[in-house]
Amino acid sequence: MERLLSAAHQETPATVSVHDGPEAKALSDFIQHLLEENSAQDVIEIDIRGKSSIADFLLVASGRSNRHVSALADYIQRGLKERGMKDLGIEGQTAADWVLIDAGDVILHIFRPEVRVFYNLEKIWSVPLPESLQTVAQKAPDDTPVAER
Repeated sequence: MERLLSAAHQETPATVSVHDGPEAKALSDFIQHLLEENSAQDVIEIDIRGKSSIADFLLVASGRSNRHVSALADYIQRGLKERGMKDLGIEGQTAADWVLIDAGDVILHIFRPEVRVFYNLEKIWSVPLPESLQTVAQKAPDDTPVAER
């Protein structure tokens, strides 16, 4: 038991990026360029180095519709594969409300605006929701229990 407790308090190497350098930022910039080139909306980069072991950067973007979200995911996949990245983790492309692309040190979330407001990943990382999505958030039903309002 004591060994388990002491192991839990040790610094883990997982908090250090696999690449631990400018490669992760260059990858994030590359993905952002592809998103902007293909009319993604409200693209936000969140630097999670040292806060999470899953990646160095989290990108959140919106597409105008399911079809746009799916097309953006296709453009990103093709761009990353052309760059030599073959083992991408991809979830949600069939429904295309929310597509997640795991590119290693960069994780990309592409949402329809209403779905993005509902899940509000930015809040988890203490980043404000983009102004253009504030009107969508105001129109959304309030899911907060009455006791917490």
